[in-house]
Amino acid sequence: MQTLDSIAKLHRALEGQNSVALVPTMGNLHAGHLDLVKLAKQQATCVVVSIFVNPLQFGANEDLANYPRTLAADCEKLQAAGADIVFVPSVAEMYPDFDGQDLKQSISVQLPAVANDLCGASRPGHFAGVATVVLKLFNLVQPQLAVFGKKDYQQLFIIREMVKQFNLAIAILAADTVREPSGLAMSSRNGYLSRTEKAQASQLHAELVSVCAQIKQQSHSANFLSLEQAASLNLQRQGWQVDYVAIRAASTLQAASAQDSDLVVLAAAKLGTTRLIDNLSLKL
Repeated sequence: MQTLDSIAKLHRALEGQNSVALVPTMGNLHAGHLDLVKLAKQQATCVVVSIFVNPLQFGANEDLANYPRTLAADCEKLQAAGADIVFVPSVAEMYPDFDGQDLKQSISVQLPAVANDLCGASRPGHFAGVATVVLKLFNLVQPQLAVFGKKDYQQLFIIREMVKQFNLAIAILAADTVREPSGLAMSSRNGYLSRTEKAQASQLHAELVSVCAQIKQQSHSANFLSLEQAASLNLQRQGWQVDYVAIRAASTLQAASAQDSDLVVLAAAKLGTTRLIDNLSLKL
């Protein structure tokens, strides 16, 4: 496995490769990330994992400076998982006009209105930052496929739309969410939870399971708004600060109607100071 910190080194390492998969990450890797690598390894002969904490997707009051950086441990895990190349560029490498303070990224990906909904409503500009850096990585690596997790369903949806609308010759593979025995979705942010909060955090997944069960029971007569409101209230009663619980059409991420049969139930909420997200898909 090669660990490379420059675009020039990356391009030299990729010369002659015609079956390349990309797994974009921000590091601090857990079992969910490693599942993405293993899935990529099944599909391509060369797996590139990028580790880059992208400043463009962090808001003014978010945790960029404190985001955990665990490169040595990450590389050990990636080598065991079968990664071929770990790309660890600096901010200056990814943002060529960076002056040490300002990224000076004056050109970015313009996203549809869905990017300002759900997580985008409380994190303005976040998905534009994600899409812009992912497009940069696609250009640099030139993969035939890229693997993303389903845990961030909105991000996956936006990346798929970008690939489709920009006519990029890249297949997007979606990997199932990896969960702890409690049902809690694995996330780098779980490390911010106290022991007590960690024990409580599975309530988010449990609430989504309950909403899905009620939708299946009520089928096309389900009142989605009432279910969303009840789930939010249940979480609030258990001490969560709820951002949203939303039932959406899986193919559009628009509010679901009685005619939709392919649904996704999404939630984002804070436990203490840690914001967690999760989702479950279901078909009627």
